[in-house]
Amino acid sequence: LLMIPLLSFPTQEEEFKWLLQEEVHSVLKQLQDILKEASQRFALPGSGPGGVIRQESFVLGTSGTDQVKGVLTLQGDALCQADVNLKMPRNNQLLHFAFREDKQWKLQQIQDARNHVNQAIYLLMNRDVNYQFKTGSEVLKLMDAVMLQLSRARNRLTTPATLTLPEIASSGLTKMFTPALPSDILVNFYINLNKLCLTVYQLHVLQPSTTKNFKPAGGSILHNPGAMFEFGNQRYEVSHVHKVECVVPWLNDALVFFTVSLQLCQQLKDKISVFSSYWNYRPY
Repeated sequence: LLMIPLLSFPTQEEEFKWLLQEEVHSVLKQLQDILKEASQRFALPGSGPGGVIRQESFVLGTSGTDQVKGVLTLQGDALCQADVNLKMPRNNQLLHFAFREDKQWKLQQIQDARNHVNQAIYLLMNRDVNYQFKTGSEVLKLMDAVMLQLSRARNRLTTPATLTLPEIASSGLTKMFTPALPSDILVNFYINLNKLCLTVYQLHVLQPSTTKNFKPAGGSILHNPGAMFEFGNQRYEVSHVHKVECVVPWLNDALVFFTVSLQLCQQLKDKISVFSSYWNYRPY
């Protein structure tokens, strides 16, 4: 009879140890590389002399209306220039307003997203290749912490802040323009996914005789015509709303990196959980 050698197959326990010692670090390295790319996007496009972030200009696109046109200039997380033309619907008067030369408007959403990405990178770098994971629970906790930071980074870009109209009216943004904004104009800038958005609200003053049905509007990302509010002992109603936007390509890149990273984290968690269900390397 022919002697057939017995093949030695790794046990589940040996596979799990290999996963903890080798594959986990491979995934962590992938995540670090992807997130470093994401972090760099927040300082793009390119750096100029002396490490100064280059400015990048975008033409505002319209959705079937030419009431608002303009160009916005972004420098990292700061809107450093805004040049806007507004055609008033009542009389077709053309208004032009731009940022004062000494003013910039920080986009907190971009700043926060970058901070969350850097925090995720910090968590990963604390577990370098020499670190030995002993249990699946350790890996799961690390992945949960990284995923939390990535989810927060993504949410800052996908979910603009809800603001009341008085909050928009009292914002420092209203004082950044030259010539000064008319009292019946409000503006707001925000990030939505991969777009930089400008909303212009035109107002009319509510006379005392018409305020018996006055109902102030609450917080919202975008207020509709008819929304009412009180500011500076005067009551107003929104008469027209104009929203224009421009795509920022590197924000789109960052969102893709977040999605890929979250998928990698989840795949590793799933592998750990499968082994943990067979052995005493319980996650909890």
